[in-house]
Parts: sequence; C-alpha cells; structure tokens
Amino acid sequence: MTTTLPMADATPAVRQDSPDWVRISYASAIALRFRSGRFSREFKFGGINLLLSYDSGCLSDCGYCGLARNRPGEYDDKSFIRVEWPLVRTDEFIDRLVRYEDRLTRLCISMVTHGRAYPDTLELTERITSKVRAPLSLLVAPPTLNEERLRSLKAAGADMIGIGMDAVTEDLFASLRTNVPQGGLKWDQYWETVAFARDIYGPWHVNCHTLVGLGENDAQLMDIFGRLLNREVFSYLFCFNPEPDSRLGDRPKTPIERWRRIQLAKFLLEERGLDPAAFRFDDDGMLSRIRAPRALIDEVVADGYAFMTNGCPSSGGEPGCTRPMGSWRPTESPRDYPWRPTAEDQAAVREQLDLEALIEPGPGPTRPAHLCAPPAAGRFAPNPEV
Repeated sequence: MTTTLPMADATPAVRQDSPDWVRISYASAIALRFRSGRFSREFKFGGINLLLSYDSGCLSDCGYCGLARNRPGEYDDKSFIRVEWPLVRTDEFIDRLVRYEDRLTRLCISMVTHGRAYPDTLELTERITSKVRAPLSLLVAPPTLNEERLRSLKAAGADMIGIGMDAVTEDLFASLRTNVPQGGLKWDQYWETVAFARDIYGPWHVNCHTLVGLGENDAQLMDIFGRLLNREVFSYLFCFNPEPDSRLGDRPKTPIERWRRIQLAKFLLEERGLDPAAFRFDDDGMLSRIRAPRALIDEVVADGYAFMTNGCPSSGGEPGCTRPMGSWRPTESPRDYPWRPTAEDQAAVREQLDLEALIEPGPGPTRPAHLCAPPAAGRFAPNPEV
C-alpha cells in the first residue's frame, strides 16, 4: 500500500476522546477519503474498522500489542498492528459512512480496556446503526462487560461479537496479558464472555481471535479451533508480527511455512469436516502430516479461500472484513489475502505448504456438512484483475 498527501491533523485544543473522536485503520482512512493513497493491488474494500481512543490510552499491557500501557512512548504516537490509526471526529466519520454506504461490507468497533469503553461503545453503536445499514461487529473488552451489557449492545444494533482471545492456552494468556489497574485479564472471564455472547447472539454470530506465534504449538491451536467449532463460534486467525518496543518486539515473526499449514489445517477441520485424527503432530506438538485425499487438498488450494483473511461476513454472507495488512507489512507478500488468490498467489502458497512432505493419503471428511462452519457465499466470485 502506498500513500500520498497525508491529511494534517489539527492541533488539539481539548481532549479528543471517544465517543466524539475515534481512530480508524489506515485502510479505512483511504476508503473513506480521510487519507490519500492506494493499495498495492486494486480490490473491493469495504470493511471499516474503528478503535476507541482516550488520552489515557488502553489500560491493559498485553506483551505483543502496540497499544500496551507500558510500551514506551506517548499513547497518541503508538501504532496498532504496526500502522497509523488516524484520529477523526465521530460526526465526520459517520457522514463519510453515509456518503460511501454503497461500498461498505462490514463495520467493526474495537474496544480498549478503559472505564468508559462500554458506555462509549453503546453510544457509538446507536449513532452508527441509526444512519448506516451495513452490518456492525464489536470486538469487545471482556473486563468491561457482563451479560446485561452484551444484550444492550445487541439491542443497539450490533449483530456480531468478537473476543480477542489471542493466546490459545491459559498459561500463555496469563504470561502475556498482564495487569490492568483494577485487576488482571482473566482467562475464565474471556470464556465466560464467549458463552454469554453465544447465548445472546446465536450460532455463528460470535468469533474469537487466535494468534499464531505467541509460543503455542500447532496441536494447541487445532484444539481451540475444534473447541470453538463445536460451540458454533468462529475462530479468526491472525499471524504474529512483532510490534517494535513491545515486550515481544524481539520475537521473530511466525514463519510463513507454519502459517500456511495452520491456515490449511484450520480450513480442512472447520469447513471440510476432516476428522481431528487426520492431523498428525511431532513430539513438540507441531503439525507434521495431514491424512486426506490429495484431490481434496488440491481443490482447497485452487479455491484459495482458506488463505484469505478470516473476518466477519457482509450482509450477503461473503467476506466483509478483510483487514489489509492485518498480518503483514505493505512491503511483504500477503500472509492472508484480502482478495481471492490469483494463479500466481496459489503457486506461492503451494510452494510454502510443501504439500509433498505434508500430505499422505487418507480418508475424506467425516463431519456432516451441517456441523461445519458455514462457507462464505462469495467464495467463487471471479478473481480480481491485477
């Protein structure tokens, strides 16, 4: 992605806090014309992401996050997912949503751990849904919520709830997602929020973010994918890419070969009904073999959907939130594709997977289709012209 003529921010005379101000992803800023620029490839982009913003910042201190409380620097200068999130006035932001509504596929409000996060998210949800028809997700901060508040957010117009689990084991969660001033982030509380949200919003209207590369092994990832699948909760996959100066800033990013294999295995489990026993792991819990028909694997790679961005759907069921650069830098090759992979992309994926070493002949899917995660309606749309 390249940019030109960045918009100058006005010098703040008063506090520029939510709900009257929000931060938006750089891709969203380009789509809504708050910033000039273009993507490295032309594709339809309508998944708009906004982030609550406070002078005091986020009160959590997650070891891998650019917004962590103890990461060096002023909060206004901190990046999130390694890119700038411009601060914009909420009224102007909503006006832009209305102006470009025909391009929108999905909206998402991301909370932070802060005492005002719930009432401000509720107000923003009401203000947005009163004027814009695009479906709205919330990426919530469980320490700020309870069952009653989740119901109020649904009544205000949110149709999907996301929970940023990130770490997929309790030990990793405890070691990386440390104290907030009034108490630590709690693994059990996050799972309680998953349960409440699943009960209130229904099947396939809740998702958990899972991050590859925090110190877990592949068997642990596959275990949580299965646990969520059985609850009819989506697992959305993210690839660890270090934020400079964070506590994990010196940890190497996830190898692309491991990332591709997890993408493939997750898709085979969730959407192709492959039995968990088909996935074989070495002594360190890393994926070593997949027992499956080679024709199935070739079909999945050619389809390309397994390697696209995991995100909430549009109102028509096709991918709605595609988060360009969510797992990779603009100067790198895509890790999760915000477009359907082209023939050239597929060739790169095949090389990264090393299928001859990974796949051994085995039985086909065993899970009935109605027990699998629902496929995206737009999966077989034509490849973009690039």
